[in-house]
Formats: sequence, structure tokens, C-alpha cells
Amino acid sequence: MAQLVAPPGDGAENQVSCNAYRIRGGNALSGTVIPQGNKNAALPMLAAALLTEEPVVLRNLPAIRDVRAMLGLIENLGASIEPSGEGTVRLDTRSLDGWRAQDTLAREIRASFLLAGPLLARMGRAALPRPGGDRIGRRPLDTHVHALGDLGATVEIHPDHYVLRAPQGLVGADLFLHEMSVMATENTVMAASMARGTTIIRNAASEPHVQELCHLINAMGGAIDGIGTNVLTVEGRQRLRGAKATIGPDHIEVGSFIGLAAATGGELLIREAHPSRCLRATRIAMSRLGIAWEDRGADLFVPGGQELAVQEGLHGTIPKIDDGPWPAFPPDLTSIAVVLATQARGTILIHEKMFESRLFWVDRLIAMGANIVLCDPHRVVVIGPSQLYGQTLSSPDIRAGMALVIAALCARGESTIQNVHQIERGYENLPDRLRSLGADIEPV
Repeated sequence: MAQLVAPPGDGAENQVSCNAYRIRGGNALSGTVIPQGNKNAALPMLAAALLTEEPVVLRNLPAIRDVRAMLGLIENLGASIEPSGEGTVRLDTRSLDGWRAQDTLAREIRASFLLAGPLLARMGRAALPRPGGDRIGRRPLDTHVHALGDLGATVEIHPDHYVLRAPQGLVGADLFLHEMSVMATENTVMAASMARGTTIIRNAASEPHVQELCHLINAMGGAIDGIGTNVLTVEGRQRLRGAKATIGPDHIEVGSFIGLAAATGGELLIREAHPSRCLRATRIAMSRLGIAWEDRGADLFVPGGQELAVQEGLHGTIPKIDDGPWPAFPPDLTSIAVVLATQARGTILIHEKMFESRLFWVDRLIAMGANIVLCDPHRVVVIGPSQLYGQTLSSPDIRAGMALVIAALCARGESTIQNVHQIERGYENLPDRLRSLGADIEPV
């Protein structure tokens, strides 16, 4: 695994070693792959290390840009970070003395705002710029601000940054989140874990990564009840201790690998995917495109040579794949579903309910030969199958970038995908891993 620790600074240390991928399509991708640790669990769990003065050890961290940026932010605040074996870091925040996030690194990733909750709890104040991340539509921070305000924080809102203060400490409250936001739930849980009294968080997100964060805080001596539900009860603690935790597999990456195997006709064994935990809604959605796999205990096997075909609804109705908060089909797999639909015989509606700009990248697929109607910002109708042809493309965000990689792998001819730093924010060592499965992909 690549070096994980990013030194504080201007972020230049974290630039990718290539600008683009050159891909020649037509190969069936087959073999065995092990999914990386869950990116969306790693980032809040790293932030949670700020809640204690004792060491926190996290295993199975993915070696991706977003993790390196978060580590750089934490180190810049005064923490000590030591690599401890492959994919493992030891965070020691005894010397934590900062409360202002380093601007350049914080603007690289949306998850930088996850520092708000633990910094308020530990330092009584936090200053954070408007975060970066994928441009997939409006992603306001209102829910974070209102929830932290309910716990007693004051928030100064400036055009390009936020300053949060709780000089008298945070106080538990019975609050209802304005939306079922994953990051707002995580920020609120971390802040409440050291607030005085009891906090009840209603309309909480319950995704696997939220659950992993809650289990880590409980291992640190916290008291969170209702994990996995939409109502969390948090008993505040004056002090939390150190802990060790292993991050679970990234179910979004697992879904991505299922998609690339099905799209290219390959046979793929995904080790330690734990399909019964996180992939039930994904199985239902992908089955509507004729995609099947076998659960083999903790492993998952995608048979080769599947003929993708849209499964009509009752009475011949056009089926739909739509996303939603957990446990519904994950929004992060919607882009993958669109590409798979271009390779399936039949017509299907794909409805992205969560983000109004997430489907605007489909013009790239249309340029490759896909038959897609963009109905509005949230819906596309895909008529397949379409022979895709290689093109020069640009990755707009992490998940659409991975979808374009899959499209290029099943296209005729050569594609060049630019702006791949977006993809490498979420997928570890992707070219080498795909080459090991038979892909013709070259970083350039």
C-alpha cells in the first residue's frame, strides 16, 4: 500500500503522478480482487481521533487522495501520525494545539468539514473554509450548522469560511436533522459524544460508514445507542480513551467492480466483500439489468459471460432504478448503473433523487455512442444495448469518473480519460489493480 501520511502544506505533495488514463477496450476483466477500506468510513473515523488525547489506531485505510488530505489536515493541527504497517496508522493527538483547518487541504475535500464536531468538543472552537469535494449539485452545510447550534455552538458564517465556538462547552439536546445527511449525522455524533448530558439525534443517517464511526466512538468509551437506526441516543462523556479499529470493505467499490465485470463479460471473485451486510439494495437494482452474482460466505463471485437484459416490470412496464438514503440503492452507484444500462438490452429509467447535477455527465456517454435521453436534472432513460466507441473524456467527479473507466473498458477502440485526480480521490491504485484483471490501461 502507498504511503498514507500527507505532510501539512499547500497540498502539492498529494498530486497524482499522472494526468490521464489511456484505455483500450474490449478485454473481459477476470480474476480476484480485494476491496479497499471504506473511504466514507475512514474519513470520519480519522476525524474522531481528535476526540481523545490517547492514541487511536486505524487499520485498512485506503491509500487514496482524500485520506491523505485528511491526514494532512489532522497533522497540521498538531497531531502526530505514524504509519504502522500496510494500511495502518497510529494517531496521537495529545499535542493538538490547532483549531483552524489548513485552507488548501480543506478545500480539496468535502470531508474536511467533519473536523467541526470533534474540534468543538475538544478545543471549544473550530475555523473551517467552505469545503471542496465533488460538484454534483447543491450540498449545503445548513444541517451541520443547525445541529451543532442545537448543541450550544455559535456559528459565524462568512462568504468563504465558518467559525464555530462553544466556550462553555456543548450541551446535549433532543434534535431533528433537517435532512438525513450522512456527514451532518457524523459531525453531530462526534460533538454529542463529549457534550454534557444526553443527545437524541432524530432523522439520523444510518449508512454502514455512520455505523462504523459510532462503533469506534463506543470503543473509545462513548455511549451511543440505536446504531443502524434513524434515532441515535448519545450519552456525553467528559473524556474518551484511545482505541483500535479495522475499517470494513468499501461497498461502493465492490459495486463498481461488479459493474466492470458485468459490462466486460468477465468472471470476478471479490474477496471479503461481505455482500449480506451492504449489497441487498444493490443486488435488487442490478438484477433489473440482468446482473447476478453468487454469495460465497464473505466473498462474492460474478459469473462470466452474463447477457445483460432489462427485466421488465409487471405487465410490461418500464422498470426503474432509483437511489435514496440507506438502506436504499446508494447514490454513489447511480453513475455505474447508467453505464451498465447502456450495455443491457431494453429500456430503463434511472432516477437520481439526491443530487441535481449528478447526471449531467451523461453527455460523455452519448458522445461514445450511448442512446440516452436526459429527461431533467434527476432522470435519464437509457435504451440499450449500445456499442460504445473510444473518446477523449474528462472525469467530473469520483463516481462518474469510475463509470467512464467502465465505459472505456467495454468500448471499441481507445479512450483517454483526463482529470483522473478526481477518480484517485476515491479509488486506490486503480490502474495496477485493473491491469491485474486483464485491462489495457496505462497512466499518462
